[in-house]
Amino acid sequence: MLFAFSVAPTVTDAADGSVSEAVAAAIRVVRASGLPNETTSMFTTIEGEWDEVMPVIKAACDAVAAFSPRVSLVLKADLRPGHDGQLTAKVERVEERLGTDPA
Repeated sequence: MLFAFSVAPTVTDAADGSVSEAVAAAIRVVRASGLPNETTSMFTTIEGEWDEVMPVIKAACDAVAAFSPRVSLVLKADLRPGHDGQLTAKVERVEERLGTDPA
């Protein structure tokens, strides 16, 4: 299963309004989990089963909460039990149809 999420503080002390420090703390949690993951400019996608992914997302939210009394979470999931490796396989299938190399 794939879980794409975005977590950010709603309040920041940064002079420029940046949330990057808080977001980096959340991404550290995801990377430390050992689960397959990918971070893009808008979302972090993590692959695994419900019971292993949801605690990671909660811990990422907790990491952001250390920076702000209020946290925003956007979560999207592709619930397809029994299919592993979809973090890259889904993109590869589309690239194949486009006739391009995903690299």
